[in-house]
Amino acid sequence: MRFLHTADWHIGKKLNDFDLLEDQQAVFEQLVETAEQHKVDAIVIAGDLYDRALPSEAAVSVLDNMLIKLNRDHGYPLLVISGNHDSAVRLRTGRAWYAATKMFVNTQVAEAFTPIELDGVQFFLLPYFEPFAVRDYFQDKTITNVAQAIRPIVSKMKTLFKPNMRHVLVSHFFAAGSDHSASETKVNVGGLDAVPLDDLAAFDYVALGHLHNHHALHGEPKIQYSGALLKYAVSEAHQEKGVYIVDTETMDREFVPLKPKHDLIELKASYADLTAPAYYQQQDRDAYTGIDLTDTQVIPNVMAQLRQIYPRIISLRRENGVNAIKPLQERQRDLDPMSLLQTFFKDMTQDDLSAAQIKWAKAGLTTAKKEQA
Repeated sequence: MRFLHTADWHIGKKLNDFDLLEDQQAVFEQLVETAEQHKVDAIVIAGDLYDRALPSEAAVSVLDNMLIKLNRDHGYPLLVISGNHDSAVRLRTGRAWYAATKMFVNTQVAEAFTPIELDGVQFFLLPYFEPFAVRDYFQDKTITNVAQAIRPIVSKMKTLFKPNMRHVLVSHFFAAGSDHSASETKVNVGGLDAVPLDDLAAFDYVALGHLHNHHALHGEPKIQYSGALLKYAVSEAHQEKGVYIVDTETMDREFVPLKPKHDLIELKASYADLTAPAYYQQQDRDAYTGIDLTDTQVIPNVMAQLRQIYPRIISLRRENGVNAIKPLQERQRDLDPMSLLQTFFKDMTQDDLSAAQIKWAKAGLTTAKKEQA
C-alpha cells in the first residue's frame, strides 16, 4: 500500500496577527491533489492539527471541512493522533463513530495498543503524551521522563506485532538528535524529553510530527518527520515544505514539495536598499517577510515606512543593534523641560519639532505645571 504522511497543520495559527486560514486551505488543496496523483490508500496525520487547545470557530470549521473532504468525499482512511498543540478532549469528540468511515483518531496512550490494520500494515497510533500518563498506565513510578516512557510502550507494541505484516508507528515527539526551529514548542530539557532512536528500531517506519523541518533528522532510514505544511517562523524561511509518500512494499519514501499561496522570506539589507525600487522590485513583496535591518541609526517610523513596500512584515530585527542615545549625564542637566524635550526629539528622529508641535508641547507643559502646583 501507499500512504501519505503529513503533520503539524496548525490550523488557526497566526503570524503577527496575519490570519493564515486562507493559506492553510490553499496548501491543503495541494495535499489532496498529491494524494490523488500518487494514488495513496490512506493518509497519516501525525499531530498538531490545531495550533491551540482552544481553536477559534473558524479554525474548527476549516479543519472539519478538510477531514470531511479527505475521509467522506475521497474515501481515504485517516490515521490521526493528537499533538502537543491539540486538545485531546476536543479532538476526540465523535471518535466513537469515526471508525465507521475508517477515520481513526487516537488521543490517549491506551488507544495506541489497538493497532489499525490496513492492507498488510499494522499502524500504531501513539498520540503526544506526558510521562505521567505512561506512568499511570503501566503503574510504574520509576517513569519520570519521555525517554523512560517510550521503552514499555514499544515493548508492549512488539507483543502485538503480527508476522508477515509491516509495522508503522505514528507519533508526535522530539527524537534524539533532531533539530528545532523557532515556531516549535521547546519540550526538550537536557535530553530527558528526547526519545532515543534505538528504541524505535523495531518498526519498519516511524511517521513523526512535532518538528517542522522534514530534514530535522539526518540520514535515518526508517524515522521521518514530515515537517509542517507551511512556514510558521522566520527561522523556517529557507525550508521546503511538503508531505511524504510511503510505499510499504519497498519502504521507500518520496518527499513531495507543496507551494504556499504566500511564501515566507527573510530579507537582510539596509533601509536605503530596502526602500530602493531597484532592490524591492526584485523581491516577493506578497510574501510574509522577516526583515533583518543592518542600519544602526534611529529611523523614524521605520515599520510604517517599510510596510508601505512590504505589507506582510512579520518581524523586524536590527542586525547590529541601534546606536544608543547619549546618556543624560553627557547633556546639560539644567535644561528647562521644553529644551530637554526638543533635544530628546532631535535625538530620536533626527528632526526638529515643528512650530505646531512646539505650540502643543508648550500648552501641555503649562497644563502640567498648573496641575502640579
